[in-house]
Amino acid sequence: MKPLVPHSLVAALLCFPLIPLRAYGGENAPVRLTNDGSFKQNLQWSPDGKTLLFTRIHQGKMALWVMPAEGGELKRLLPNHTEPHFDGHYSPDGKRIVYVYDKLEGTDGKLRINVCAADGSDDQTLIPHKAFEESPRFSPNGKKVLWVSTRNKNPDLFTVDADGKNETRLTNDPAYDLHPAWNSDGTKITFASGRSGKQKIHVMNADGSDQKRITDGEFLDAWPVWEPGGKRIAFASNRSGNSDIWLMTEDGKELTNLTDHKAQDTAPVWHPKGKKLAFVSTRDGGSDIYVIDIK
Repeated sequence: MKPLVPHSLVAALLCFPLIPLRAYGGENAPVRLTNDGSFKQNLQWSPDGKTLLFTRIHQGKMALWVMPAEGGELKRLLPNHTEPHFDGHYSPDGKRIVYVYDKLEGTDGKLRINVCAADGSDDQTLIPHKAFEESPRFSPNGKKVLWVSTRNKNPDLFTVDADGKNETRLTNDPAYDLHPAWNSDGTKITFASGRSGKQKIHVMNADGSDQKRITDGEFLDAWPVWEPGGKRIAFASNRSGNSDIWLMTEDGKELTNLTDHKAQDTAPVWHPKGKKLAFVSTRDGGSDIYVIDIK
């Protein structure tokens, strides 16, 4: 068995042409933070806005890295880990990080969810491997972790208490449910799902009720993230002909193309105070992190 990592990392990169509705540009051009060009994904801002946490493949190894949010030196968070680990997410107090650890056994990946201190110490297993365990996300109050699991044969969304107890299944659909994210008060969850045929953005209540699709069309939508304290959702979509970062209201209206570039832009993440987004782009030849201001 192979892990779902390749699927979840490239889900926003297929292309179907459509004229964008509105685009940012000019003075609002993105600022480049890294220039090494190595593969990057799964960006997260620390709650104080001072640090960026992300997945990076460097010298053939997939691992968690951190860097100053204004740019600077890239450092491995867990340098003693020799096996793949990725997709980290800060607790709301910034003291802990949940992430995916891939225990390799031959050609198989035994994915589980680990939790460590923000400096990489006190590393422990939070959700043991039952299937492919991916995309962990602390709730806004830090009491729960939302994640994706294939323990029921296909990717569905689950929550668990922050101490690893009381697992709860939120979705139950034959399609893939991926890329979950909480809203600011923890009452709603947005996610990508292929249940309507093409991968689209959905929202639901935090207990899994009232699931509904908010985007449509013949293209792929992925990586939705709710605006901190707001009612907008940023996401990646190829509705402009390639993967760009888009913005919409939480009911799927007022779509705006934020990046409008021929390169692949994906994996958006909001600054904790809003006002800006970080994302990964191939616009300068490699895979690097950029930041754009948001009105």
